[in-house]
Amino acid sequence: MPKYADKYFKLDEWKMIAEGFDESRNRVAESVFSLSNEFMGARGFFEEGTSADSLTGCYFNGIYEIDEHMPRSYKGIVTKTHYMVNACNWLYTTLEADGEKLDVAKSEISDMVRTLDMKEGVYTRSLVWTTKKSGKLRLKFTRFIDMTQPHGAYLRVEIESVDFSGNIKFETGIDFDTKHEIYNKKVFKETANESKNNFSAIVGETFESKHKIFSGFYVEIECGTRDTAESCKITPIQKEKYISNIFDFELKPRKKVKCDKLICNIPESNPNADVNGLLAKGFELLAHQEFEGFDAAYERQRKAWGDFWDNFDIKIEGDEENQQGIRFCLFQLNQTYRGGSPAHNIGAKGLTGEAYNGHAFWDTETYCLPFYLFNNPAAAKSLLEYRHFTLPQAIERAKMIDMDGACYPIATLNGEEACALWQHSNLQFQPTTAVAFGIWHYVKLTNDTDFLYTKGAEMLIQIARFLKTRGGYGGVTGKFGYYGVMGPDEFHMMVDNDCYTNYISKKALEYTVAVFEEMKKNAPEKLAVLTKKLGVNDAEIASYKKLAEDMYIPLDEKTGIFEQHDGFFNLPHTDIKSIPVEEFPLYTHWSYDRIYRTDMIKQPSVLMLMFLYNNDFTYEQKLKNYEYYEPKTIHESSLSPSLHSVLAAELGKSDEAYAFFSNATRMDLDNYNRNTNEGLHTTSIAAAWINVLYGFGGMRSDGDIVSFAPSIPENWKSYSFGVLVHGVRVKVEVNHECAKFTPDGDIALKIYGEETKIGRVGIEIKVR
Repeated sequence: MPKYADKYFKLDEWKMIAEGFDESRNRVAESVFSLSNEFMGARGFFEEGTSADSLTGCYFNGIYEIDEHMPRSYKGIVTKTHYMVNACNWLYTTLEADGEKLDVAKSEISDMVRTLDMKEGVYTRSLVWTTKKSGKLRLKFTRFIDMTQPHGAYLRVEIESVDFSGNIKFETGIDFDTKHEIYNKKVFKETANESKNNFSAIVGETFESKHKIFSGFYVEIECGTRDTAESCKITPIQKEKYISNIFDFELKPRKKVKCDKLICNIPESNPNADVNGLLAKGFELLAHQEFEGFDAAYERQRKAWGDFWDNFDIKIEGDEENQQGIRFCLFQLNQTYRGGSPAHNIGAKGLTGEAYNGHAFWDTETYCLPFYLFNNPAAAKSLLEYRHFTLPQAIERAKMIDMDGACYPIATLNGEEACALWQHSNLQFQPTTAVAFGIWHYVKLTNDTDFLYTKGAEMLIQIARFLKTRGGYGGVTGKFGYYGVMGPDEFHMMVDNDCYTNYISKKALEYTVAVFEEMKKNAPEKLAVLTKKLGVNDAEIASYKKLAEDMYIPLDEKTGIFEQHDGFFNLPHTDIKSIPVEEFPLYTHWSYDRIYRTDMIKQPSVLMLMFLYNNDFTYEQKLKNYEYYEPKTIHESSLSPSLHSVLAAELGKSDEAYAFFSNATRMDLDNYNRNTNEGLHTTSIAAAWINVLYGFGGMRSDGDIVSFAPSIPENWKSYSFGVLVHGVRVKVEVNHECAKFTPDGDIALKIYGEETKIGRVGIEIKVR
């Protein structure tokens, strides 16, 4: 059963490097070399295209298309979906040398190196092209997406003659005639195509959702000598869904040409947005980019990334593979989401591919939110504001399935349920309880009562209403619980009294009651606004308290093991180690119903609960449940290894903790699941960060104060990380002798179970 690494990228602390060209791994490389800034993203495809297997993918957060061609079956099952679209190719480029077109898969190429510099947020590719007629050219492509201005992207192409003498034809522009691969169709029509003051742009619009994108560019070409520059012929090309400039010039040996392409992209999800207004805004922004230029924008990029790494880098001494891996995770998290808009969420693949259709899942609040809570609290708040922004859709979804309150979708971009698989969309309500957990977690760490008493409280009341109507009292137990559900372990469906579901619902109901009582004392005016808006009263709140008290939690008192769901203990056993590696992934190789008939677990459920509410459970309970459930877990989800590593570290199982951790940090880099070609596992990347801080750092954030209990893998010399705790930045440095905590202000932390007040000078404590 073991998954094994497919090593491809060179080891480097700050860079991802691929040498040469391996077509079989090209899509994997494209995913790994993806760039984004939350608003837009592009895979690491070749600017000039290739006949090799490739996905030319450019994506925009919040820009999607609608598919309404799903047959109506039963009430409550969705009949339409939406998906993040493969948008315009704003990197479109072709290069010809004396009539020969560059194609890495066919041309005579040598010394090709692709490099993602994570320290600066820049992707480069260099190569030598030996043309058939006229000698060698040395090429270098440099691109980055602006981390400080959401609309900006930049491409520099350098063409240098080694011994080449002849004609060069360089074309670059915007191509809206792109195809969305998964749906095998083109989704854009052209609504404007215009050139103005050396700027060129297209506005494309999706057919169904009417979302628009302005994509424009300006090119500055520097040919090295006045004679060469004057001989450069520029030809504008303008046709349906395409606009470009062709630069035609002669290149002599040892001469060099540099082309800077400044790109402006503006996504607009308002279907009624004015096209002329969008054009005017785009051309104005392009003028600012032209004035600043490529080099100045590059310096801003370097500084933005430098500031991030100065504060939140994770350093590992003695483990180059995991050092590279965790920095890759940090890099992707920071460029994928930074709280730029409450209309954005974090897709399971970020902006790196079409798999999962760009949808966000319940992973956002459980796996991603902690990273932002301890690094960028404003972004964490924005993630929760997204859930408030889409609350009307969640209320509508609850009505569709005959419930009150709000039911958040299992998969979505716009807040509507996009999953047509009823066993997930109708049976899993982890997103709903995760939102309640996320609100609780955020407020605990920020004390943002203004958010809690307004948007947070409104969401909690609507969530509680759903939880009340979705559950029922058991005929035998007489206890309240949930029936016909699917918990986090997606290998078991239509189960009753799923332990995770019941427990986290109990906590959500208790928190709703607590917030209501707190508002009575501390914010009566805001409570009055809330009660008037929602019609909530004391009797309703009292009913939630009663449901929480009556909640059934399946537990074997003799063994101390929580039963994953009713009847789990009685399921036939499968020895997961006996399953041949060729049969993975199981969804592809096993019939669907076969998966559901054993005690095999896809990803942690009871153990997930013990992670989220760690302080609710004793060491003995965690140990017994870990040793019972871990051998049954197949880790078919990329989220699974990190959480097991966290608990293994807490339980003193250091070898297991490290083994799981190595899988987590390099999940995509080493293509463990053999699907990195589809895009990166963004939420499992967040889980890798959790793995370091909550695992080896022993951090816990569900108690009265943030606590740490650091340990260190045997083969590491040291490691360090930085976190924001209640507005104070704390640097944590750990070696085999001691753990040092250095805050930039006074703070109280719990270290190895003891509350400790720490000043700016810091404190050193022996590692236990």
